Amino acid sequence: MHLEYFQLIDRIASLDLEGRSIKVEAEVPLTSTIFEGHFPGRPLMPGVLLIEAMAQASGFLLIASMNFERMPFLAAVKDAKMRSFVQPGAKLEIAAKVTHEGSGFAMTIAEITIAGKKTCNASLTFSHVPFPNEEFRRHMATVAKRIGLPQSAGTQD
Repeated sequence: MHLEYFQLIDRIASLDLEGRSIKVEAEVPLTSTIFEGHFPGRPLMPGVLLIEAMAQASGFLLIASMNFERMPFLAAVKDAKMRSFVQPGAKLEIAAKVTHEGSGFAMTIAEITIAGKKTCNASLTFSHVPFPNEEFRRHMATVAKRIGLPQSAGTQD
């Protein structure tokens, strides 16, 4: 994780475009300025960042399924549940699956597990639009390459 850059996904573990699902991995850093206030003497990963990690996993699934032609933006979070605390150094496994697509929106269900134990989950809704410019699309392609997301549907670069 690169918390300072809001990049919460370290690696794509698997991508199944036909099954409309993705699994990613992320390791919570041992040190970060966010832990100074959340909480002194008991550092914990903020729940909002756990939701963002699920949204980023879902977003990369959607970007890949739309062949890097459209950019998803988080529009709604429903039924989010934080089931346990996440401490620095935790190894997160994040899974997401598309449950609905249409009319410029997509919905996913996502969950985070640590050592096989469900830590949090949510239903997420995204709007998606064409990339606003080529520079932004190239930036997302660079990030996708860094974490191992294929640049074209159905292939694993």
